[in-house]
Amino acid sequence: MTVGWQRVKYGLRNAGLRVMVFALLSVPAAVSAADKLSPAPFIKTSGTEFTVDGRPFFVTGVNNHYVTFGSQDEVTRVLDDAVAMGANAVRTFLQPVIGSLDGSKSTIWDWRLQGEASNLAVKGTYLLYWDPSQNRMAVNDGADGMQKVDFLIAEAGKRHLRLIIAFLDFWAYTGGAQQMRAWYGSQDESTFFFDDPRTKRDYRAWVRHVVQRVNPLTGLAYRDDPTIMAWELMNEGNAQPEALRLAWTAEMSAYVKSLDSNHLVSSGHANILEPKLADLTIPTLDFGTWHGYPLYYNLTVQQFNDMITEFCQLAARAKKPVLLEEFGYARSNRDSAKAYAMWLDTLTRDPSCAGWMVWLLVSRQDSGRYPVDEYAQFDVHHDGSAIWNILQAATARATQTRETHRASETVQEAP
Repeated sequence: MTVGWQRVKYGLRNAGLRVMVFALLSVPAAVSAADKLSPAPFIKTSGTEFTVDGRPFFVTGVNNHYVTFGSQDEVTRVLDDAVAMGANAVRTFLQPVIGSLDGSKSTIWDWRLQGEASNLAVKGTYLLYWDPSQNRMAVNDGADGMQKVDFLIAEAGKRHLRLIIAFLDFWAYTGGAQQMRAWYGSQDESTFFFDDPRTKRDYRAWVRHVVQRVNPLTGLAYRDDPTIMAWELMNEGNAQPEALRLAWTAEMSAYVKSLDSNHLVSSGHANILEPKLADLTIPTLDFGTWHGYPLYYNLTVQQFNDMITEFCQLAARAKKPVLLEEFGYARSNRDSAKAYAMWLDTLTRDPSCAGWMVWLLVSRQDSGRYPVDEYAQFDVHHDGSAIWNILQAATARATQTRETHRASETVQEAP
């Protein structure tokens, strides 16, 4: 996607070219033994479906960009609002990434920004950084680093929510892959990270650190925690050319699988143009993803609805689940509620569709206010609005509809 589209998607603020996408958690509190839940089953796949214990698991989910750096209260409000919607999954990215603490490697974005977490005020939180004393990448395992991710996973587990976690973001808003290629002085935003041996080494080291990390709040290594539904290699990893993207995806998905055989893996790729879902042929990817913002592609509501059907047909052809893991439509559009209702109904009724995750659930900030995106207007609040009510009704309907589909298939298969 173009930079201009990213501004539309994330709700760019006029003054500082800041976007509505990511934020800050405080020090994790201890969890008592009574708070620790028995491990749930891992999510698996069967044909075009996700399953849990052999039963359909149709994803009705939300995205949130700041649960890896917001305050504990901000994080739990997002999770509670997801539960109130009836969602069963939350998707986020591991971030932020900075330069070096001493400034010898510059940080390409404002990581000390104060303000609302929803507006990228990470307030000094960082997960990855450059260590000049070792001349290499390093991980912040402290209270302003990975302990925030520990807290997110533990709290999601308490609420029976599943997490889809991207190891990295492609975009530079909170560092991402662009900050990591900047460590090596490259200006190439599309190729360098995916091709250079140093950044590939750093990525593998980061993946290894994450999946092997033991969460002190749950006692589980991340790779052993079924609260995590799936890993994504990268949010919208727009490597160019396409052959490079596919080669990198094949290499890194195989690496993730070599470290963690419990969890599903997907690329996190977003493209809805040709070639659609090209990476589904990679055997170490368990499901496909796409991101849908119809106005960016000059699609009508009906044309986008037809595209949903097309992607589900591609899933049936590949015999793998395909997830519409981001989609949004400005609330100021007069037909916004009708559009969401149509799309969610199509996704729920088509037995080849695996689910949906709306962009973007945002909850009350520590200021007491809902963050309001007046630019892209994709923000969803627990406020009783027409869109909220449609999403809530769709989550309730999805489980019943999928169980009906499964019962009908069982009857048809009976001798």
